[in-house]
Amino acid sequence: MTSSTNVARRDFLRQTALAGTLAAGAVTWGAPSWTVAETPGRKIKVGLIGCGSVSNIYLPHLADCAHVELVSVCDIIPERAQRQAQRFHIPHHYPHIDHMLAGAPFELLVNTTDMQEHERLNRQALEAGRHVWSEKPMANTLAGGQELLALAARRGLRIWGAPTVVNSPQFAFMARTLAAGTLGRVAAGHADYGHQGPNWSAFFYERGGGSMPDLGVYNLTTLTGLLGPARSVVAMTSIVTPTRTVDNKGEIQVTEEDNAMLLLDHGGGVISHVQCGFNYFNPHGHDGSEEERHTIKIVGHQGTLSLVGYDWAPRAVDVASESQPSYQRLATDPGDYVWEQGASLVARCLATGEEPPFTAEHALHVCEIMIAARQSQATGRRVTLQTTFAPPRVA
Repeated sequence: MTSSTNVARRDFLRQTALAGTLAAGAVTWGAPSWTVAETPGRKIKVGLIGCGSVSNIYLPHLADCAHVELVSVCDIIPERAQRQAQRFHIPHHYPHIDHMLAGAPFELLVNTTDMQEHERLNRQALEAGRHVWSEKPMANTLAGGQELLALAARRGLRIWGAPTVVNSPQFAFMARTLAAGTLGRVAAGHADYGHQGPNWSAFFYERGGGSMPDLGVYNLTTLTGLLGPARSVVAMTSIVTPTRTVDNKGEIQVTEEDNAMLLLDHGGGVISHVQCGFNYFNPHGHDGSEEERHTIKIVGHQGTLSLVGYDWAPRAVDVASESQPSYQRLATDPGDYVWEQGASLVARCLATGEEPPFTAEHALHVCEIMIAARQSQATGRRVTLQTTFAPPRVA
């Protein structure tokens, strides 16, 4: 499912060029790459595993989706699964994935568990014949991620991984602006995302957690989506705060990075930088609705393109160029984009035969970047990347 062939930046941008007759910022999808039985009003039976904090955002969106029938929920803390089942009128709840997969039939597993468990549970669901929508990261190792994609292909199934940032109208606008050549020769990109760190669970700070798969994953998805796959990465990571106090375990030792800076080579001279961490003071905290600063910036020799707000909750895009030196604020309409829409969207696509704008290959590429960043820190060397992906389907 992966290839060592690099996608040239010029070809990538040409593939993402969009017809001028379409409304600015609208997002559409191309022809489906798999076949389903298209039935008017068809609903996809969905089971969700992981009834912690993220499920409180996912389940309302799934419950409101016309193409979803919520069949079951599962959690290793049975009381949490029971509580969510009662709250959202879900008929079945289970204490273990084995019971869930052997219980009431469903088609799509939505995985919102601790990130360390994603790869294992995603594999188990595919082996049981279920499609998978996984919160980030989709896999915990490159080999494991490649195995998931191969397994899905062998079984005639689909797997997708968060985040869904390429689905926002602001991302589409930025892709269109780059494709139009407004910035001239693109040179660099920069993105940053951080806060003071979550306090509700230890898994963010334990081995397999960290600020990259929790925070940096958004910016990495956006920048590679706009500038093309990365060819190599060099990075530095660190632990700034060695102990934390969290709700579920009290005081813990931090064993995964809470501070990271990555440099990506996209080819053609284009370089981007991502920084993320759990030690960043922000007056808005973790609330994206109030963020006004530029969190992502693309620079060319004739202009700049800057995202206002976080890429998971974008507010607008500011554009300046030689012909219009003062910033113009554009793409202010959020449309129906919200960061938690991924599972609902793929359920719709499974029901209708549409193709979503994001791919498993893109999610795997971002996983590889984060794994390579840790290798770079450990060795002090630049790490060459193996995977690539086709450009996101934006319009």
